Amino acid sequence: MWNKLRRSLPLQLIVAAFSAWLLATIVTSLFFPSFNDSIGADSNITHQGWYQIVMLGKTVYIGLLKMVVGIMVMLSLIEGISNIGSVVRLKAMGARTLLFYSFTTLLAISLGLGASLLLPAWQPLMAAPPSADGLTLISEQSASGSAIAVKLLNMALINPVAALASGNLLAIVVFAFMLGIALLVSLPSNHPLFELIKGLNRGINTLVGGIVRMSPLAIFAIVFEFTVAGSDALFGQLAMFALLVLVLTLVHGGVVLPSIAYAVTGIKPFELFRAISSPLMMALVTSSSAAALPLAMRSAETELGVSSSTSSMVLPLGSVMNMDGTALFEGVAAIFLAQLFGIDLTTSGLVMIFIMAMVSSVGAPGMPSGSMSGMQLVLLAAGIPLEAIAILLIIERPLDTFRTAVNVEGDLVAALVVDQWGAEKDKPRLAHVI
Repeated sequence: MWNKLRRSLPLQLIVAAFSAWLLATIVTSLFFPSFNDSIGADSNITHQGWYQIVMLGKTVYIGLLKMVVGIMVMLSLIEGISNIGSVVRLKAMGARTLLFYSFTTLLAISLGLGASLLLPAWQPLMAAPPSADGLTLISEQSASGSAIAVKLLNMALINPVAALASGNLLAIVVFAFMLGIALLVSLPSNHPLFELIKGLNRGINTLVGGIVRMSPLAIFAIVFEFTVAGSDALFGQLAMFALLVLVLTLVHGGVVLPSIAYAVTGIKPFELFRAISSPLMMALVTSSSAAALPLAMRSAETELGVSSSTSSMVLPLGSVMNMDGTALFEGVAAIFLAQLFGIDLTTSGLVMIFIMAMVSSVGAPGMPSGSMSGMQLVLLAAGIPLEAIAILLIIERPLDTFRTAVNVEGDLVAALVVDQWGAEKDKPRLAHVI
């Protein structure tokens, strides 16, 4: 049992999460009995020295990951493009990747909107909720198509050094694509620079592998923190909305995506989830697709047999633009809030929600609650007061964990499908998995 626990990272993550929840529950019940009755009681715990020591696991892990994730994405993409071998193949792989991402995002939004419209309407509110503290609302001009295009371009076309410093993955991806294509066109395939890039990428991956082994400590700290600071103050309708989003997210992640993977590659759902359990667990507890990216790349190559050229291109790109769970959440939330505020959505309003949910999910930050900026665009498109976003913030973080896991799952299924489409005919696929 000990050897199995020592070698199995998913099992370590589960044990760490359960242990943190159990310890936090015991501590708050025995030593801080007034926790549930006092608004500021949690501060009595968070100011304790031992609590700060527990939080060091989270601080160190997230800090180390932020240190290397931007460089890892850039080097992985450049090496992935150089491994493709030709601009023609790069064009084909890029087209297949974008097509698959668009297809699954469309399915996710259609599932969310379809289910929301088929269910009975939510009971309208009697009064509008107050605006959330510390929330920066965007202007109505920011919801126009041209403004969205300008915003995406401003995010993507910046200095790569500044992008690395700020963690702007969209800009890093754009620069890596441009540089990788330029190197592929201008240099021969055996140029020493490509070997240097491969060596650097191998070193970064080794470093990331060491950081990943620390993830159980981070998970323990994160779960402990959320358990201590948790709250059960949920409205009836908000609880039902959260349940609806959770069910639809699980349907997309547990039925739609595995069905696509099985239809294209032949891998069975149980084998798929067993192979990708580590990145899904990391995404579930951190609510960050960027944090799960190192594990996703390792699982794709070692567990699913995806080629390194495919995984190093498809997965970093997916962590930026493939957000199935986010798009589904934004579509369902728009219908929910529109009905709460008594707004009659016309056909054009539904079309705008559909388009904005799809567009705003592209380039959403791969971090906890990264979809809230895009959610504002969806609300404006539907004519819903931006103050309504305060309602979502009550239950947004718990839901964010599940939709992030689905986002990561979508990236891994995309890597499988794209690799299958472009695989050499004589290469055995998924032989050790199926």
